[in-house]
Amino acid sequence: MAKKKVSVVSVEDRLKALYQLQTIDSQVDKIRIVRGELPVEIEDLEDLVVGLQKRLEKLNSELDEINNDISSKKNAILDAEALVKKYEKQLKNIKNNREFSSLTKELEYKGLEIQLNEKHISELQAKVLHKKEVINELKGEISDREGELSVKNKELAEIVKETEKEEKLLLKKSDKAQAIIEERLLSAYTRIRTKVKNGLAVVSIDRDACGGCFNKIPPQRQLDIQMHKKVIVCEHCGRIIVDANSLVA
Repeated sequence: MAKKKVSVVSVEDRLKALYQLQTIDSQVDKIRIVRGELPVEIEDLEDLVVGLQKRLEKLNSELDEINNDISSKKNAILDAEALVKKYEKQLKNIKNNREFSSLTKELEYKGLEIQLNEKHISELQAKVLHKKEVINELKGEISDREGELSVKNKELAEIVKETEKEEKLLLKKSDKAQAIIEERLLSAYTRIRTKVKNGLAVVSIDRDACGGCFNKIPPQRQLDIQMHKKVIVCEHCGRIIVDANSLVA
């Protein structure tokens, strides 16, 4: 942006540029209102999809852990069964009661170990089934949300395409108006716009009242506003007040 030549611009010209800037910015606001809540809805949907995908990753990781646990217990059963065969073979060659008792206890222990692992496997397999159901439901939800997101992105793209040319033209006019407004006044304008709901930082006198908050303006203050010799703000709402009729005359 070019350096503002504030020293050669009168207060009236600055106020005129400020009023023009407000008019332009209000038009831009209307264009963006046409887009509605779509950008916010799209952002919310994108955040939701990211959150769902993270949850899916976590569920898949948990499923992998369960399947690894099942494999580990199946291997433990195979090891235990191999030892059972070994002990049963040794029983055929037992020479004394102590060896018989020892092998019998080992066989009993391994049998219990196999039963316990089989029970755990059954429990884990039930968890796998439940986890897969949750994962499938989540995948369906992600697919639905992604489809919804695609539709909204297309809607927004169409609206942006329709209004983009007009908005760019208005923004160029906005830059031109800003170029002759001193930095301090422009900052005040921007600050006020962010604080008021309708974005109106500059308003005109309307039926002897502030065009922003509609509080009455004393006659002498109205005269001062109409003179455009200084920047005057509303005592009630803080908006900059101008007399639009005399500015555009």
